[in-house]
Amino acid sequence: MMMLIDCSGCRTPLQLPHGAPCIRCAICGAVTHIAPAPPAEPNRGAVQPAPGWAPPPPPVHGRKRAVVCGISYRYSRHELKGCINDAKCMRHLLMTRFNFPDDSIIMLNEEQTDPYKIPTKHNIRMAMYWLVQGCQPGDSLVFHYSGHGSQQRNYSGDEVDGFDETLCPLDFETQGMILDDEINTALVRPLPHGVKLHALIDACHSGTALDLPYLCRMNRSGQYVWEDHRPRSGVWKGTSGGEAISFSGCDDDQTSADTSGTTYGSILNSMRSTIRNTGDSAGVGGGAVTSLITMLLTGGSLSAGGLRQEPQLTACEPFDVYAKPFSL
Repeated sequence: MMMLIDCSGCRTPLQLPHGAPCIRCAICGAVTHIAPAPPAEPNRGAVQPAPGWAPPPPPVHGRKRAVVCGISYRYSRHELKGCINDAKCMRHLLMTRFNFPDDSIIMLNEEQTDPYKIPTKHNIRMAMYWLVQGCQPGDSLVFHYSGHGSQQRNYSGDEVDGFDETLCPLDFETQGMILDDEINTALVRPLPHGVKLHALIDACHSGTALDLPYLCRMNRSGQYVWEDHRPRSGVWKGTSGGEAISFSGCDDDQTSADTSGTTYGSILNSMRSTIRNTGDSAGVGGGAVTSLITMLLTGGSLSAGGLRQEPQLTACEPFDVYAKPFSL
């Protein structure tokens, strides 16, 4: 028989085998010990607590969290060269420019020695659950993925183009891909009021990887319009009051260019360029993130390199791209 408890470090639900005195979290590595039940006081008629009693876990530390995933698919026919560099660069930017604590970032790539931080389907799923677990108003969450993406035929009627967009974990050939429906359920729908999620996806067919209901189309002159991509089936794809915005490397029907081992993907190149050009170290107001939107949607850094891909902006609600303040 299994007992469900919360991790003492990140509050991810864990299944504790019956009789086990402790369990190690696969996400944050914290060991949660099950305290013995306090003794009863017979002379006062105290009731003995149920077996497996444990004190409540401590609150989640910090107001910023990130999951950073880079997959190179080494020694396979699917090998990519720049994705691990993307992940390392993103982690560095989050820590040095946006003040994310080191211990608030989960890094998933093949170079990790911890088996729970290898970017398998299970580990990516668990990392997504950890990212939103216990989030509170004022929290800022980031999900970054650099790797392969793909498409699968959708038969439920909730996709405008008839296809589900997918992310390809390291073991996708044996364990399968992660569908945009699942990503939306894990990362988007639980977001309460006051919580912000920014996703940056550098992958093929990644335009609507989070399945957000609104897509921004912008032309080269900077004029834009929001398209309503809410499914005809009526399935809710928004948040629970929070804010979700996703930047993607290309449209749903396009492939994202890989880079060499010493450079970075389109989104990371654009992000680094805008930070360098604006000198913004906090990503607030009309700084790095706002400039990133303009650069990505107008193809500012992509056309110079001859890459034929159209980065996409999707969101849970339409907004004024130029007036809305942004912060990570």
